[in-house]
Amino acid sequence: MLRITTDSDADAFWLAQVHFNNNNYTRALALLSRKDLVSRSTSCKYLAAHCYIKQNKFEAALNILGEQNPTHLISSANHSRRKIQHLNGHSHVTLRNGKTTSSRLDRADRSEERDREDANNLRFEAAMCYLRGLCYAKQNAFDRARDCYKDAVRIDIQCFEAFDQLMKNSLMSPAEELEFLESLDFDTISVPSDPSRSQEAAHFVKMLYTTRLSKYTSPSTLSNATETLSTHYNLSNNPDILLSRAEALYTQCRFVEALELTSSILTTPETGAVTTDVSVVPGQNLGHSPAVYPLHLACLYETGAVNALFLLAHTLADNAPEESYTYLAIGVYYLSVAKIAEARRFFSKASLLDPHSAPAWIGFAHTFAAEGEHDQAIAAYSTAARLFQGSHLPQLFLGMQHLALNNMSLAHEYLCAAYSMSSGSPSGSLTTIPNMPSSGLPSLGGDPLVLNELGVVLYHQSHLESAADLFRQALALANSLQCDPGAWVATRANLGHALRRMGNLNEALAEFDECVRVGAGGGTTGYGAAIGGVAATSAGVAGYEDRGLIGSLHTSRGLIYLQQGRTLEAVTVLHEAVRVLGVSGGDAAGGAGIAGTILSRALELWSLEGRGKDVRAGNSGRQKREALARTREEPFEDSWTDNVVHAGGTSEENVEMELDEHAKGLLGIALTRVRPQRAGKRPQRPQVEHPQEMELEEPAERSRRGNSQLPPSRRSPTRRVQPRRADDV
Repeated sequence: MLRITTDSDADAFWLAQVHFNNNNYTRALALLSRKDLVSRSTSCKYLAAHCYIKQNKFEAALNILGEQNPTHLISSANHSRRKIQHLNGHSHVTLRNGKTTSSRLDRADRSEERDREDANNLRFEAAMCYLRGLCYAKQNAFDRARDCYKDAVRIDIQCFEAFDQLMKNSLMSPAEELEFLESLDFDTISVPSDPSRSQEAAHFVKMLYTTRLSKYTSPSTLSNATETLSTHYNLSNNPDILLSRAEALYTQCRFVEALELTSSILTTPETGAVTTDVSVVPGQNLGHSPAVYPLHLACLYETGAVNALFLLAHTLADNAPEESYTYLAIGVYYLSVAKIAEARRFFSKASLLDPHSAPAWIGFAHTFAAEGEHDQAIAAYSTAARLFQGSHLPQLFLGMQHLALNNMSLAHEYLCAAYSMSSGSPSGSLTTIPNMPSSGLPSLGGDPLVLNELGVVLYHQSHLESAADLFRQALALANSLQCDPGAWVATRANLGHALRRMGNLNEALAEFDECVRVGAGGGTTGYGAAIGGVAATSAGVAGYEDRGLIGSLHTSRGLIYLQQGRTLEAVTVLHEAVRVLGVSGGDAAGGAGIAGTILSRALELWSLEGRGKDVRAGNSGRQKREALARTREEPFEDSWTDNVVHAGGTSEENVEMELDEHAKGLLGIALTRVRPQRAGKRPQRPQVEHPQEMELEEPAERSRRGNSQLPPSRRSPTRRVQPRRADDV
């Protein structure tokens, strides 16, 4: 048994520290209560309060710490550290004759010793501010907790724990985070062994702090900091730097690239070498920072890697059953296979284990939205907005829920607040984004999904010109942020619908053609896989899954062709729309009925136009046979409709059969031009990796995609969701 054999306060403190590290908090408190150490020693006061916090006795901890922060120490802290730097640089006082006076040296040494003692006391005072903030956060007094954390960093710039609490709990908006970082005095950092390198150390710490900022504001600043740390300081394989880069890629909807980075972190061997193999080995995905798991889960969900998600959830459940991210992984898996009730139960468990887990709270809310329980979803998102005051994602999702309920005024209010928070712009103002930035990333960030949702609100209010401007702004911002174009096909389709209703048919048709081209090129979000009639479904987060986007695009093109009087082209693309929507299943199949109704009217119109031509030209039968022979000679890629022979059919059935043959040639030419590399190949249905349906995303939206939708965050079931389409009902 350890006992104190001296009367030194320092010995008592270090013995109490040993008991604290061994989780013997009661024994440590009993030792500190002797000789009134808590009132006489700053370090002992800090340790006693920390013991109470570990025992969840937050009121007792506050009684020791007090409720007021020592803000008067902020200026004295900077002065004390600068004086130490000065003494480190002039530790020897030399006279003109080359001799050193011992008296002056003694006074300098004593002064330096006092200043170092003051600096140590300042560190403990900053640490107590941090503990005070923890107590307030546990009591849900987040405003007071934020002030305590900020004062802790101001008193001691190297109190990283307090800075980390500010960032990971989103206690400040992205613009406030950047402003706070610029207000810190990093020049107070000193290197005792080499004072000449203090300036470089200050720059290094500032770069590290910059990488922890929100990825929605000032993307150029974040990119420069990450690049400097990776190249100048050789930290390209550092897990924290890799995680920062992965978060930036996630906000840009580049999920495959983000997944490669998070997988490399989880598969890092003990030697420290990083591998780029995205396959997660069960024995190598444990023991890492908890911050990497929510983002990794979101990337697995976005890319549809359900098998990897299933394996990771089982591995974490076997080896880390007490961690909140374990239940988050299980909840995300169940969400990906559309088992909403099970997903909600595990998201709730994750939020109980860690009440300040944003992914768990937003994922929990997404489960209500996925079932159309808008009132309960609004209540859950409101709780997340109260807990994470600096994140724009809860405000974004609240706006989306009110939009689904047709509460346009409330939706507009929440979405404006979300845009202001994500971009740092004044409330109610929208900053013009250039279509083609001159160089690199823009200085002003933001979430393009917010602009898309605002445009949908204005679209439903029949403010078509304003809606079209917002859709263009969203596309320009996504382009300037170097986002994946495939993630914003829905936004471009929204722009096409607005232009169509405004009567700009040629511009609208160009936008829809661009959407089809991007989809045929193969996007990374699930839209690109929808080619040849097999529409890949995206994550069904917040109730806004991909309802056959490619099929709806063909339907929209058919409407425009009808308005332009191009009946044959209209019927051709409407046939394709019915086929794509019919095989997509789920909610998307309902669109086949609408497309089929329009197609039947188009067939009637085409038939009437053809009969009118027959009356005027007596040789129409010969012309039809020649046209049919020409279309049979033209190449086409896939069987467009089933070849069914109707003996003795009616004139309308004959017209449809003739149309099918003609449409084969038109579609073959179009597909050969768009995808020449696939010409002659029959599209294959995607392979199913698991007996159950598999897809997913993290609490962060498909954040941003609605767009994580889970998205912002991001965007995880907490960060992103897909951009809403203006034609959604």
